[in-house]
Amino acid sequence: MLSQLSLFSEQIPHLAKFPSTRYQGSKQKFTDWIWECIKNIPFHSALDAFGGTGCISFRLKEEGKSVTYNDILPFNSIIGKAIIENTSAILENEEVDKLLSKCQNIVYPTFIEDTFRDIYFTDEENHWLDIVSTNIRRIENPYKQAIAYFALFQSCIIKRPYNLFHRKNLYVRLQDVERSFGNKKTWDTPFEEHFRRFVEEANAAVFNNGENCRSINKDIFDVKGNYDFVYIDTPYLNDSGMGVDYADFYHFLNGLVDYDNWSKKIDYNSRHLRLYRQPNVWNNQETIHKAFEQLLAKFQDATMAISYRSNGIPSIDEIVLMLENLGKKVTVYQSCDIKYVLSTKHCKEVLIVAQ
Repeated sequence: MLSQLSLFSEQIPHLAKFPSTRYQGSKQKFTDWIWECIKNIPFHSALDAFGGTGCISFRLKEEGKSVTYNDILPFNSIIGKAIIENTSAILENEEVDKLLSKCQNIVYPTFIEDTFRDIYFTDEENHWLDIVSTNIRRIENPYKQAIAYFALFQSCIIKRPYNLFHRKNLYVRLQDVERSFGNKKTWDTPFEEHFRRFVEEANAAVFNNGENCRSINKDIFDVKGNYDFVYIDTPYLNDSGMGVDYADFYHFLNGLVDYDNWSKKIDYNSRHLRLYRQPNVWNNQETIHKAFEQLLAKFQDATMAISYRSNGIPSIDEIVLMLENLGKKVTVYQSCDIKYVLSTKHCKEVLIVAQ
C-alpha cells in the first residue's frame, strides 16, 4: 500500500506546470476562466478539437480527464505528444548535450543553411538548425523526440520578430536602430541557451493523471470516436473577413518535422518560402458557415464548449441558433475586453457552452 501511495504522489497533476508559449491565438490566459465555466459539467472523455498550444488539453488532463488532443498541423501534434500523451519520459541533461553536439559518424545535411539564407535566421543559426534537427530525428523514443522538437519549435519562435514566419524579415533583428517592439536580447540569445530552457519547461510539464491521454494529427472532420465533451477553438475569421492562417504563420516548423520532404513542399514563388497552401474552410467567408454546421452536427451528442470572439464570422447568434437547432441548451459566457497581438480592435472572449 505504501508503494502505491508513493507512486500516486509522484503523479499529482498540480506538480506539473504548463510551459510558456508565444503561439498566436493561444488560450493560455483564459484557461482558468474556461475551466470555471465548465467545471460543473459531468464528463470523463474530452476531445480538444483544434488543440494548438495544448493549454486546454493540459488543464483537462490536470482535472483527471481522458483527453484526446487533436491538431491538423503536424508540429502541433508533436507538442501534444510531448505534454499531453506523454506520461513519464523526459530528456536528461546528457541526452541534451548529445543533441547539441556534432556526431563524428554523421554526414549532416545543409538544407536549411542552403535554402533559408537571410530569411529567418543567420547563417550560423541555420547551420545549427540543420545539425540539431538531424540529431532529433535519430531519437528512438517518440516522447523524448517530441520533447526535443517542442524545445526546437519554441526556440525558433522566440527568436522571430512577432514570433511568426509570415515574412522574410531577418533584417528586423539585425538592424541597429531604436525599437518600439520585440526583445533584441531574446533574439540574440543563442539557440542552445533557449533550447535547454525549453527542454526544462517541457520536462516539468510531464505527468501521469492515470487516464488514457493521446495526441492525434487529423482534419477535425476525420476524427473518429465518441466523446463526452468537445472543446472547439477553430481558426478565427473576424467581421472584416480576415482570418488567421496558422499553416502559413508556422510553416517553418512543419518543415522541420518533415525535413526529408521539405524541399518538395515549398512554394518557391513566395519570398519567405512558405509551404504550398492547402484549402482551409475556416479562412473563407464562403465556406465557414457550412463548416460550423457540419462540425456542430458531428459532435451533437457531446457537450460542446466553443471558444469564440464577439466580432467573429459566423456571429455568436448564428452559432447559438445552429446549436439550438440541434436540440442543445446553450449558455454564452463573456470575459473582459481584450486586445490581441497584431490587432487594432478590442473585442470580448466568449465561451459558448452547449449541453
